[in-house]
Amino acid sequence: MGILRTSAFGLSLVAILGLSACGGSRGSAGSGNIFGGGGNAQQQGGGLGHTPEVEEPRETIWDLFKNVDDPNTTVEVNRYIWNASLDVLSFMPVQAADPFSGIIVFGLGRPPGGGAAYKATVYVRDPALDARSLSVALYSSSGRPASAEAVRKVEDAILTRARQLRIRDGKL
Repeated sequence: MGILRTSAFGLSLVAILGLSACGGSRGSAGSGNIFGGGGNAQQQGGGLGHTPEVEEPRETIWDLFKNVDDPNTTVEVNRYIWNASLDVLSFMPVQAADPFSGIIVFGLGRPPGGGAAYKATVYVRDPALDARSLSVALYSSSGRPASAEAVRKVEDAILTRARQLRIRDGKL
């Protein structure tokens, strides 16, 4: 039993020494030092010259758990379009809203004076008060997309209300 342990320890030691010789980033071929110490070969009196490269940051599995995002970076949406969407579609319940991505999901609701029930998803994708910043997906209660005319009317109502809010704030 003692010989087996000694053999296992010896093999482990040889494997560790062999692996440490392979992975050194400070050593180089021709430097004469497999562990990377002692400077470059020209300073030691001959051989190949070696200028070490700048080390790049290592990427490991543990980097996934670090918070490396810049806290000053934000995704911007137009607040007037955002608030106008909530105002115009106030007859629908809000199921989900994410101001960082600009998405508002509305549940099933009947417009005032209208017969059919609708649900909607609004996507505000730009900080500009512009028609290109707004995208509306409108669905009937059966899950089918609403007509293009109905979608256009909702988008126009949201943009009109957004302009009214901006004028009211005196930002024009």
